[in-house]
Amino acid sequence: MNIFYNKKGVGDVLLVQLTPNKFEDITTESKGDITLVKDSNSAEVVALNVFNASKYLEIQGEGPVEITIEVISSLQKLINQNEIELKLEVDFSSKFVVGYVVSKDKHPNADKLNVCQVEVGEETLQIVCGAPNVEAGQKVVVAKVGAVMPSGLVIKDAELRGIASSGMICSAKELDLPDAPTEKGILVLEDSVEIGSAFQA
Repeated sequence: MNIFYNKKGVGDVLLVQLTPNKFEDITTESKGDITLVKDSNSAEVVALNVFNASKYLEIQGEGPVEITIEVISSLQKLINQNEIELKLEVDFSSKFVVGYVVSKDKHPNADKLNVCQVEVGEETLQIVCGAPNVEAGQKVVVAKVGAVMPSGLVIKDAELRGIASSGMICSAKELDLPDAPTEKGILVLEDSVEIGSAFQA
């Protein structure tokens, strides 16, 4: 799930994306201040827009909204009040974690890409990475599927030149860290950080 709010650009509307997938054929249904966006084929609710959002939620700033228990609780209450049958299911685990690059192999179809196996705690992700400084044995910052980058980019399962990739190994610049170097390259962490732990800037 991803939540966005941009009062200047969009108005007092909370945009709630329930699934990372794009759907070309959608229908909408409005109840009160909520508009449901549904996949026409399955009737699955893939997004919802909350109008007059500031009446229901206290939202700080603009752009991606931090998903907290309080925000989800308020949204669920509003959904229930409008007699909409929808249960919000949210993964509160961190989407930016410390990963360990187990292996790095050249991409078979692209000279400047590498296929990395990256341990992120209880699972190992395959991530295609184009950074020139990525190497096996490094501890790195991984944006998992569902993460929202500071730029607003949503990380999704992808296929790069025919190879599946689940997540992104991040640079300091992509993480919008202060004093990030301008040259290309991922952020390599100290060896003392724990694999799978939430990344703390």
